Amino acid sequence: MDYMKRSLITASKETTVFEALETLKKNKIRQLPVVTGDRLIGLVTEKQLLAVSPSPATSLGTFEKKFFMDKILVSDVMVKFPLTVSPDTTIEEAALYLREHKVGSVPVVEGDVLVGIITVTDIFDAMTRLFGYGKPGIRILIESEDRIGLLTEVTRTIKEFDFPVKAIIYYVKDDSKVKMKMRLDTIDAEPVVKAMKNRGLKVSRII
Repeated sequence: MDYMKRSLITASKETTVFEALETLKKNKIRQLPVVTGDRLIGLVTEKQLLAVSPSPATSLGTFEKKFFMDKILVSDVMVKFPLTVSPDTTIEEAALYLREHKVGSVPVVEGDVLVGIITVTDIFDAMTRLFGYGKPGIRILIESEDRIGLLTEVTRTIKEFDFPVKAIIYYVKDDSKVKMKMRLDTIDAEPVVKAMKNRGLKVSRII
């Protein structure tokens, strides 16, 4: 898992709800893995912590709220057997896992040892980096019928012009049409775009 967070913020079983909420607020995160040593024993989310906290509309004062929240421990509200993934999980598998289970993050474990956490934001950042957004070069979008040898044909055409390919995404749609997005290390992709169009490929230039 190349894109997981390795510098982890965690809680222990003895962490109070008040302390956990303060940690979430301070670090601008929404979940805390709960550990004993380096072993994952649970996960607690901001939503779970707020559910057992006094309502903002309560007549309790600040000191009384803290006193109440100091009586409830993270171990009382955490999920004891949270969903996890392994370090060998791919970024695509992690994205599907989060979507399938409708969660915003998942701990990464080796055995029961916590080694990281992957969040929706981490996945968005990974996709941005993989697609090369914000990096120099020209992006072109190629559309075609799916067929054997299409990728080879496209890369050979690019090789004729000696343009290094920095990123490529090959997507087959439900109608068997292909969309291929490529980032080329050049400032002028017109020659290769023209060559592809001459081969019957539909090409759009994307800056």
